[in-house]
Amino acid sequence: MSSQPLEPHSPPPALPPAVGPYVRLPKSPGLAAFLSLFPGLGQVYNGQIARAFVFFFAWVGSIYLAASGHEFPFAFVIPFVYLFNLIDAWKGANATNARFLGGRAEPEEDAGVESPVWGASLALERFTRWWPLLLIAVGAYFVYASVQQKKKAGESADEPPRL
Repeated sequence: MSSQPLEPHSPPPALPPAVGPYVRLPKSPGLAAFLSLFPGLGQVYNGQIARAFVFFFAWVGSIYLAASGHEFPFAFVIPFVYLFNLIDAWKGANATNARFLGGRAEPEEDAGVESPVWGASLALERFTRWWPLLLIAVGAYFVYASVQQKKKAGESADEPPRL
């Protein structure tokens, strides 16, 4: 048997990545999708904090606006945001696993065209430490609006009916 020795300057042959029970992938796509049953948690699991904020606030904002009387556009946005959130978490976990195994992540569709919303959401990445203050401010606004509404209802109850 004659085997040809490798040339001294040639790189070793590429070995496929070890796939099997001995390799633990960093992210589970199923767990990411399961966590996304609450919009944004799957993206947090994948380490995509800015996307998590966008999905969560798009979902909550759509529900709020649909409930406050703007049913037409926002009632249709709720399931779209919810399902897109699930798919995005699944694809994000798969992309992370592909990078881990040395493969290239799937190219984004229309990678050259980015939405300005994603750019704005990246600005949120800087303020991740302070996001609880935003929740406190929103809660304070809701309490203030409720108190004002009760004051108006109390004032109108004190007035005698006009004939």
